[in-house]
Amino acid sequence: MELFSALERDDYEQLVFCQDKASGLKAIIAIHDTTLGPALGGTRMWTYASEEEAIVDALRLAKGMTYKNAVSGLNLGGGKTVIIGDPKKDKNEAMFRAFGRYIQGLNGRYITAEDVGTTEDDMDIIHQETDYVTGISKSYGSSGNPSPVTAFGVYRGMKAAAREAFGTDSLAGKTIAVQGVGNVAFALCGYLQEEGARLIVTDINKEAVRRAVDAYGANAVDPTDIVGVACDIYAPCALGATINDQTLPQIKAKVIAGAANNQLKEPRHGDALHEKGIVYAPDYVINAGGVINIADELNGYNKERALKQVSKIYDSITRVLEISRVKGIPTHTAADHLAEERIALLKNSRSTFLRDGHHNLSRRRP
Repeated sequence: MELFSALERDDYEQLVFCQDKASGLKAIIAIHDTTLGPALGGTRMWTYASEEEAIVDALRLAKGMTYKNAVSGLNLGGGKTVIIGDPKKDKNEAMFRAFGRYIQGLNGRYITAEDVGTTEDDMDIIHQETDYVTGISKSYGSSGNPSPVTAFGVYRGMKAAAREAFGTDSLAGKTIAVQGVGNVAFALCGYLQEEGARLIVTDINKEAVRRAVDAYGANAVDPTDIVGVACDIYAPCALGATINDQTLPQIKAKVIAGAANNQLKEPRHGDALHEKGIVYAPDYVINAGGVINIADELNGYNKERALKQVSKIYDSITRVLEISRVKGIPTHTAADHLAEERIALLKNSRSTFLRDGHHNLSRRRP
C-alpha cells in the first residue's frame, strides 16, 4: 500500500501510528480534515485480517466523519481511530492509558469517543490521560448512552423523508420495516409506535426481536425477508451494505431511512434508488444524532440544547432532498455536495483572511 498516494487521493491531513509493546496497543489515528474544527470521531477495536485492512478502515471512517460533522452543522472536522485486537480478549487498562497519552500528544487536533468494540468504561480510562475524549461516564458530566438520542434523530429524519414521499410527515398508519433492533433501533421503534406506525422487525438476535414484539406489538420476519416485505418505509438499522445488487429488485418501500452506517454497498446503488423514485435519507445525515449529542459535551453537556440540535436533522434531510430535487441528482450525492460546500466556504474564507491580513501587514512595513 502506497501510503502517501492513499492520503493524497482524498486529501487526508494526518495518519498516526501508535504502539505500546507492554500493553499490546496497536492503534491507527486518521485525521481527514480539520477545516471546520478539531477532528471528532470514535475509537473502533476490531480483529482486522491485516494492518493494511485496518489502515483502509481508519481512512474510510475518518472521511465519513468529516462529512457527517460538516452536514450536521458542527464546527468539527473528521477523524477516527482503529485499534487492532479482539475487544473481548485483548483489552487492558494500560492499553487505553497509553492510547490516551497519544491523543493528548495531538494537543486537541483529535477528539475521540466510543465506537464498535469500545465502551464508556474504556473512554473513562482514556480520560485519565486526556481531556480530548467524549462519551465518558455521567459522573464526569457526560451524556451517557447516546443510543436514545441517535434514535430521536433518525425518527426526525424519517419524518422529513416521509413528507417528501407521501406529502405529509405523519407516520401514523405507515408500515415500517426495521432491519435490526439493537439499542438504537429499539428506541426508534418506541417513537414510531407512539405515533401510530405499524412495525415489522427482524434481527439475528432472537431475544432482541422478542423484546420488540412484546414492547411494541411488532410483527417479526426472518432476516432474509425484511428487505422485500410490503411496507412504506424500510429502516436499515444493523449491518451496512444492505442496499445492493441483490436487494434492490426486492425493495417495495417508497422511503429508506434508518440508523445503519454505509447502507449503500456502492454509490451506484444510491443512483439506482434515485432512478426508481425511492426517497433515500443518506445515512450519515440521518444517523448523526449520536455525534451531535457527544459534541455538545465539549461545551459542558446540556441535554435540552443537544436535543434541539439533533431535532434539526429534520431540516438537514429536507435540505438534502431539496438539492436532490432541484439539481436532479441522487440524495447521497446531494448530501456530499452540502458537506463539501460548507468546508470549501470556510477554506476560502480562511484563505482570503490570511491573504488580506498578510497584505495589510506588509503595507505597514517601513
